[in-house]
Amino acid sequence: MVVARYLTVLIALAVSLAATRGDYTSLQQKYNQILNEKLPAGSRVVLTPQELTAWGEFEAPPGVRNPKVELGAGTATGSALIDFGKLRRAQGSNPGWVMSQLLDGERPVRVTTRIQSANRQTTVDVLSVEISGIRIEGKMLEFLIDNFLLTMYPDAAISRPIEMGAHIDRIEVAPSGATVVIGR
Repeated sequence: MVVARYLTVLIALAVSLAATRGDYTSLQQKYNQILNEKLPAGSRVVLTPQELTAWGEFEAPPGVRNPKVELGAGTATGSALIDFGKLRRAQGSNPGWVMSQLLDGERPVRVTTRIQSANRQTTVDVLSVEISGIRIEGKMLEFLIDNFLLTMYPDAAISRPIEMGAHIDRIEVAPSGATVVIGR
């Protein structure tokens, strides 16, 4: 009986991993089609939440575990367990003892963004951040973006339009998927 339970769990994990790999492979193929500019004007490529989550699972840096992407009408929410100390070390920064005491250990993190896109540009605004169930907004959120996110990722474009390239006209975000619309 115990062996049957373990076997059931192993089969469920294998099926889940296979689905995740399939979603990741599907997203990579779509991404390559878009980047190689092989799609005709007017093409619409849907990136599903499952594909985006699979990408997060395979591409997440050390210190990020169990990523999940949820889409809404013009919004995207990402959640994961994050060990900020491990994340900093993986990027080559060694926080001192005091900072290690603050940063080490996994914490549930949830970030909700609004995505606006038109005329080959997109703007991503951070609407809310929750760390260990504590909602961060307003001036504190601006402080975290300026002093944590942008110091780690200086090329991140937050609350300012960026050119998308690859003939992408816009990205339409809905609960069923993010649709990449190819322009001329």
